[in-house]
Amino acid sequence: MRFSTYAGIAVAVGVACAAIGWLGLAGWLAVVVVLTSIAMHVAGNAIGTGLRDAADRRLERVPGKPLTAVPRPAPSHLERHTSLGRLVPISAGIGAACGGVVGTTALVVFAAASLPGAVLGGLSSAVIGGLLGFLAASFVEIIRTSLREALAAEREG
Repeated sequence: MRFSTYAGIAVAVGVACAAIGWLGLAGWLAVVVVLTSIAMHVAGNAIGTGLRDAADRRLERVPGKPLTAVPRPAPSHLERHTSLGRLVPISAGIGAACGGVVGTTALVVFAAASLPGAVLGGLSSAVIGGLLGFLAASFVEIIRTSLREALAAEREG
C-alpha cells in the first residue's frame, strides 16, 4: 500500500478512537455497527459478483443447446424513469410550510426560544416537513400507478 493509504487509515482510526473516548459505550457500538455495515456491503458485492459470473459461465457450458435470447416484456410504468407528477412538489411544499410553522410556533410557545433559535428550529422543522410531504406524496403516487396498471392488466387478461 502507498503511504497515503496508511495515512488515511491512521486518521480514520484516530477519529474512531476520539469518538469512542468522547461517546463511551455508545461510540463503541456505533463503530461496530458502521464497520459491520461496511463489511456486509463488501461481502454482498463479492458474493453477488461471484454468483453472476458463475451463472454466466454455466449458460455457456451447456452442450448441444444454442443460446437463445429470451424476449423481455415491455417495461411497466414503475420500471420507466418518469416524473412523479405535480402532486409530489406541491405536497413537499405544503409539508415544508406546515413543518416550519408548527416547529417555529412550538419553539416560541413551549420552549421560549430566542428569535435565532426559533428561526433555525423552524427551518429544521420545514426540512423535515418537506421530506415527510415528499415521502407521503411519492408513496401515494406509486400506489396509485400500481393499482392503475394492475386494473388495466386485469381487464386485458
